[in-house]
Amino acid sequence: MNEWSTPQKPAEYAESRLVEAILTGSFPINSTLPPERDLAEMLGVTRPTLREALQRLSRDGWLEIRQGKSTRVRDYWREGNLLILSAISRNQQLSTPDFVANLLHIRLLLAPEYTRCAIQNSPADVIRLLESLQQVPDTSVDFTRVDHNLHYRLTILSGNPVFTLIFNGFTPLYQSMGLVYFTDTRARDHSRSFYKKLLSAALSNDAFMAEEVTRSVMRESIAIWKQAALQQENDQDQEVNNVA
Repeated sequence: MNEWSTPQKPAEYAESRLVEAILTGSFPINSTLPPERDLAEMLGVTRPTLREALQRLSRDGWLEIRQGKSTRVRDYWREGNLLILSAISRNQQLSTPDFVANLLHIRLLLAPEYTRCAIQNSPADVIRLLESLQQVPDTSVDFTRVDHNLHYRLTILSGNPVFTLIFNGFTPLYQSMGLVYFTDTRARDHSRSFYKKLLSAALSNDAFMAEEVTRSVMRESIAIWKQAALQQENDQDQEVNNVA
């Protein structure tokens, strides 16, 4: 039996449709939205429901509600916040082609730092965590789950909760990316090597070695991701050609 799913509330529906319209360019950056009456009819919701959705999107940084003027679509890349990034990660199919690569570059900056802090703060916990990762089943699903949990736990053990909040915002994207990334045998081998090197650094209580190992591996993973994404794109094009 399929799990029960909670029906989307009208305001949530309107909110998701508007985010989709913004990301696809139907409502471009710095454009203004149609009048409330027209927009509510377009979305098939009531005006009070629309206002609730607009208030949420204004809070999250998508829109600027101006008294007596039309609602403006913000330049969310310049005026947005972490809620914007979280929303884009949930709608990665609508994101720009370089969004994932840019996100991986941010991970390259953050992961070495929270890894070093984790070993400095809780070396025994990090060692136990890494020892449990030395025999990961050789599937993309298992590696995606394990790798996500590793970085999640490292952010917690770092002692800086902001790392965890940032990381949690990208969980949906991290998991979908992982299934593509770890399809490649090289990616799984690469992570196995990373877990071993990181364990060695932790056993030596060398937090700065762990930082350098993580930085090197994160940099290399960007290249592997680009290759995996290109392969997925080629496979999809091949499927389309076969159907045609």
